[in-house]
Amino acid sequence: MKAREVKRSKTVAKYAAKRKALKEAGDYEALQKLPKNASPIRQHNRCKLTGRPRGYMRTFGLSRVTFREMANQGLIPGVTKASW
Repeated sequence: MKAREVKRSKTVAKYAAKRKALKEAGDYEALQKLPKNASPIRQHNRCKLTGRPRGYMRTFGLSRVTFREMANQGLIPGVTKASW
């Protein structure tokens, strides 16, 4: 799944200029002939380590599960466990 997501992001980057030009011209028929994965809306945020699609924390690029494990081990600088 991680490899598929990388492939999607490459396709989005490849067709970005062409999509923009077709949208400005209003040529929606030609826009539909582009690959489905050329649309940026099809991309999904995934954990960089595990590839988990849910519970993604944008600031760290990790899922909540991986973040918690790494934070408890002290692998993420500046993150400490809360105590009061």
